[in-house]
Amino acid sequence: MKTELDSASDYSQQIARTIREAIMSGDLPVDGRLPSEGDLAARFNVSRPTVREALKRLAAQNLIRTQRGATGGAFVNRLSFEDAQEHMVTTATLLLSMNTVDFETAAEARFALERACLPLACQRRTPSHLASMRAEIARQGTEGLSDEDFCASDVAFHRALVEAAGNPVLSWHMAGAVEAMQPLMNMITYTARSRAQIVALHTRLAEALAGGEPTEALATMDALAAYTLELGGQIRARRASKAAR
Repeated sequence: MKTELDSASDYSQQIARTIREAIMSGDLPVDGRLPSEGDLAARFNVSRPTVREALKRLAAQNLIRTQRGATGGAFVNRLSFEDAQEHMVTTATLLLSMNTVDFETAAEARFALERACLPLACQRRTPSHLASMRAEIARQGTEGLSDEDFCASDVAFHRALVEAAGNPVLSWHMAGAVEAMQPLMNMITYTARSRAQIVALHTRLAEALAGGEPTEALATMDALAAYTLELGGQIRARRASKAAR
């Protein structure tokens, strides 16, 4: 590992980056023990608290774990796609909340990504995936279902659709779109949308997947995207009208 540090930059950040690069290159293998805090402090010529801060940064990224006891220390984690999805969702949510991303841009990204899942989902969907989607459709038609629960069911439906593609890398990339972008769109459109129309489109999607019909699935997703953009336009026009009064 490179141990020279730039005095003009944060030491703990540089140490964390160096260790992260060593993990990514395989120099520090999965489940391998990192050098002790004292050893790292000596290598980088810094204090142990500085090393401790670097290790905290790595732990926050789920790259390392710490164990107590005689055989303890800091070890390289084996990342799972599930853990990585959680970080993707958090990052996407923060990006959307901290930056000005208009409704159309978020919708464009989300539907472009989800369309990529459909041909694979038509080939690889299992009875379990279809059952999950149909259970959410039934839930969405429940009388008296709150807006919050309808939105949660909407997310669960599309999560099942993405998982039906059977590609963990694609599911990881989709996590931000389904878990962060979609709730944002739900928050904007829920007052204007027709639940019956959403349920009808979801039913068409589920049946297209069940029948292995990618063309119908893509056409239905296009219809859902168009409806979502129409709702966004209605909300924007309504807000502009109120502001002009």
